[in-house]
Amino acid sequence: MRLSEGQQAPDFEALLCTGETFRSRRLDTVLDGGGVLVFSAFAFSAIAENWWKRYERSEWDEFDVPVLGVSRDGPYAQNAFIRSLDSPFRRFSDTDGTVSERYGLLTERDGMANTSTPFRAVFVLDDDRTITYAWIADDWIAPVPRKEVEEAVGKH
Repeated sequence: MRLSEGQQAPDFEALLCTGETFRSRRLDTVLDGGGVLVFSAFAFSAIAENWWKRYERSEWDEFDVPVLGVSRDGPYAQNAFIRSLDSPFRRFSDTDGTVSERYGLLTERDGMANTSTPFRAVFVLDDDRTITYAWIADDWIAPVPRKEVEEAVGKH
């Protein structure tokens, strides 16, 4: 079941990658008065690179709450991706898809045998993990509605 506004986002534990290190962290321990979770498919894909660069150009790293990525890539790939972009954002490594599945996003990829990834999605969470804004893409290339996300974060 996909999550929507007004629901409480599940807490989870996964490896949180900083570009240099990775450590197992619970979501609750890294939220700071709330947060933004951005689910994406593959690090180093053109779509991921373009969108994470756009989030930085849009100054999402200046939000009062952390912006955290979630993807199926392993921690070494996550760290290499963060370094390659010189990105200010941290990313959770959801290698087994457990986090994506708990958020109702995990799906098989057409034409990619035995490969599942999360739909691209953004969840804005308040300080008790209530979802105040949710966006889930209908396809693999639709742009994240950045202005809507920024407005939702501004309400905190």
